Amino acid sequence: MRRTLITGANGFVGQQLCRVLQLSGHHVIAVSSRDGLTVPFANETISCDIREPAPIARIVSTTSPTHVVHLAAITHIPKSFELPQLTWQTNVMGSINLLEAIRQFAPECFVLFVSSADVYGAAFKANVPLDEGVACLPQNPYAASKLAAETAFNEYFRRGIRGVVTRPFNHIGAHQSPDFVTASFARQIALIEAGKQEPVLKVGDLQASRDFLDVIDVCRAYEMLLRLSDEATAHPRCFNISSGRSHRIAELLDTLIQLSETSTIAVEQDPTRMRPSDIPYAAGDSARLRQALDWAPTISLNETLKELLDHWRAKVAVA
Repeated sequence: MRRTLITGANGFVGQQLCRVLQLSGHHVIAVSSRDGLTVPFANETISCDIREPAPIARIVSTTSPTHVVHLAAITHIPKSFELPQLTWQTNVMGSINLLEAIRQFAPECFVLFVSSADVYGAAFKANVPLDEGVACLPQNPYAASKLAAETAFNEYFRRGIRGVVTRPFNHIGAHQSPDFVTASFARQIALIEAGKQEPVLKVGDLQASRDFLDVIDVCRAYEMLLRLSDEATAHPRCFNISSGRSHRIAELLDTLIQLSETSTIAVEQDPTRMRPSDIPYAAGDSARLRQALDWAPTISLNETLKELLDHWRAKVAVA
């Protein structure tokens, strides 16, 4: 049986991935940053701060994973500006701590590192979907730390550790924090429908255009990539996970408002939500992933947004 250890398993993507992998027959070992938390769809839950090398080494040595998915990270870009030391310690040193633990105690396991499409940064100014061969030009501490972690993984790959790096583009869905744009919109609409917020939806920049995926499609890609551990042939080390299409944030907001049960919702820009960005467009070319594993997104953006809004309606109803 595949014994798959997932760091950051208590997060938005981690919880979804635990479910996808368990349903695919994996024995899921969830590593959570929160003490006393049991992660749904995990066979085991262990708490650990990956910034500390000894605890993660102990976990790897005692659980003997055949596969590792490294999700744990500081992912909120504004937080990466506010807390750069925490961001670099978590995203880079945490990754190195995990890699050292794998090298010492599970050198035969296959590791999947979840990086980010944000590493491309200023390269998006070409205004075309980018492939993995494009030079990375990160523009914030989060993206820079992810690229540094990629360098660490590639060094350990060179030394014999088996695995891949993924660069997922924007993925959304139920259970995502309202710190992120679509969840913020859905939460506010649910509050308005419930009469718990005035019918005014506060927004930031609506003109930016991004490549959005449903989180379940992203998790399916991770599950398929883990199967590369069974192949004796060489394979690429880095894979984009993307749709190849870019949608303006304003389009997603319009769809959510159309799905609303409230007839009139005013939209108002909130200066505190305006995050400066000189990347108006981002999209990824995932031809490499499609060719290697015949992966493609299966969930439409409208389906994702409807599920997201329904999730927040249910959450607001019991609040």
